[in-house]
Amino acid sequence: MIRVCPLSELTPGEGRRVDADPPIAVFKTDDGEVFAIDDTCTHQDASLADGWLEGCAVECPLHASRFDLRTGEVDQPPAKKPVRTHKVDVVDGDIVVEPSP
Repeated sequence: MIRVCPLSELTPGEGRRVDADPPIAVFKTDDGEVFAIDDTCTHQDASLADGWLEGCAVECPLHASRFDLRTGEVDQPPAKKPVRTHKVDVVDGDIVVEPSP
């Protein structure tokens, strides 16, 4: 389990990169839901934590590929491969991520 930050420190609509192996991006939607996916876009080496969040999807800042935060599936090319999703919990007010195998 990786402690990310207090839930109150993650602004809705923004992402945060977690230094893990491989890196993980954690997002809080405008509805207050928290999701975690692999941080690196599968199309090219760009950080998804720097992308734009809309609903439950994040758009890569490099070439506009879009990924569903719930499933990791590609919603919009040029990416063709999905990203992994990771389990997220809030424990004692802190966001905690359990990396997927």
